[in-house]
Amino acid sequence: MPDAPPIVIKPGSLITEADVQFMQGMIAHHAQAVHMTRMADAAGASARVLKLAQKIDLSQAGEIQLMQQWLREYEQFVPDTSSWRGMSMPGMLTASDLAELEQARGTNFDRLFLTLMIRHHEGALTMVADLLRSPRAAQEVDINVLANEVETSQLAEIGLMSQMLAELP
Repeated sequence: MPDAPPIVIKPGSLITEADVQFMQGMIAHHAQAVHMTRMADAAGASARVLKLAQKIDLSQAGEIQLMQQWLREYEQFVPDTSSWRGMSMPGMLTASDLAELEQARGTNFDRLFLTLMIRHHEGALTMVADLLRSPRAAQEVDINVLANEVETSQLAEIGLMSQMLAELP
C-alpha cells in the first residue's frame, strides 16, 4: 500500500500481517466498486441494474466502515476511500475501463457494468482465497466473519449478474 507505515502486530495478538493487508486492500477494492455503482443513475441504467448498483453501494460502503474501524482498533494504518486510485489488485478496473464505463449509456452501460462488476467481484474472491491460504490468518472473529460475508455475498451477486447479463437484449 503506497505511503502506508509498516505493519506492526503486537505480541499475542490474534491478527496477522495478512489480515491487516486484506482489510487495507479490501477497503480500496470496495471503494472502487462503490465508485462504479455511483455511475449507474447518470448513465441511464435499467431499473434492475440501478437497484443492484444501489445494493452493492450500501453493502460495500458499510463494510468499508467496518474495515476502517477494525484497523483503528488494532492500531493499523487506515486507508481512505480514495486509496483505490493508486492500487493494483485482482479484479480492479484500469483507468481505461473506468473511462469506458463512464461514457456508456443505457443498455451498453448495463452490459459493461455487469461484465466489469463480475470481474471486480471475482477479484475480491481471489483476495479472500489468498487470505484464507495465509498461515494463521482470519482467526480473529471480525475478519473471519467479514471474509466469509464477502465470499458469500459476492458469489451470489456474480450469479445474479451473470443471469442479468444473459437476459440483456
